[in-house]
Amino acid sequence: MRITYVGHATLLLEVEGCRILTDPNFDTTLGRFLPRVTAPGLAIDALPPLDAMLLTHAHADHLSFRSLDQLPREIPLFAPSAVARWLLGKGYRNATGLDPGGVVSLRDGTLRIHAARAKHRGNRYGFDRWLSATNMYLLESPHESAFFAGDTALTSTTHDLVERILWRADRQLDVALLPIGYAPPWKPGFRRGHLTGEDALSLFEVLRARAMLPYHWGTFRHVTATAFDAITRLQNSLSTFHRKDHVHIVEPGETLVVEGADIWRAKL
Repeated sequence: MRITYVGHATLLLEVEGCRILTDPNFDTTLGRFLPRVTAPGLAIDALPPLDAMLLTHAHADHLSFRSLDQLPREIPLFAPSAVARWLLGKGYRNATGLDPGGVVSLRDGTLRIHAARAKHRGNRYGFDRWLSATNMYLLESPHESAFFAGDTALTSTTHDLVERILWRADRQLDVALLPIGYAPPWKPGFRRGHLTGEDALSLFEVLRARAMLPYHWGTFRHVTATAFDAITRLQNSLSTFHRKDHVHIVEPGETLVVEGADIWRAKL
């Protein structure tokens, strides 16, 4: 398994010969005013042929129409059903709904993608509550597994998908792909729909994964934080974290390689 960090929530996952792109965003700005501070780790025109794309929700940092318009329309695009219907109405005929408890198979069932609901309000605008569903995904084959959390808060059920699919089959999660964020103290509602670095480490412990890869950092400047506030705080927390050697901070353009018992970082 190879996991390449492109930037923000965009990762290229190569599992069992399948290539999956998460939340494609190669934009130079977020909206009109928030600049991208680090170029994509892999240019959009340098992507290999893809087997599928996964969308977690409709927020602009996770669903970029500019990026989708540059990608081939024949690539299957899986998203929460409300988001998929919205995309279909906009002409994206490759969009398919995948709701909590649902599963799709690639390569004749060699790789399965399971969906669960995240704790995050994902509607794009203030009025479109019907578009608020947000997914998490578990990719698993007979030999490998990766959990992609999208955006979510830490709850007592965030790990349920991994428990149901892997633990009950006496299997361990290989890689937890977890978002990290930072909000100033005067924004206490942030953790109701997001993970801080400390929350991500707590979830990593609960998931019992072999490795953790943090994302959602180093890409866009935000209104209340720089692009690097979250990763700086995570690095500080790692100094006293007992599994710090299992947390792999992968820079944009780097790849986490998982081969059997071995896990290491490599540049493209």
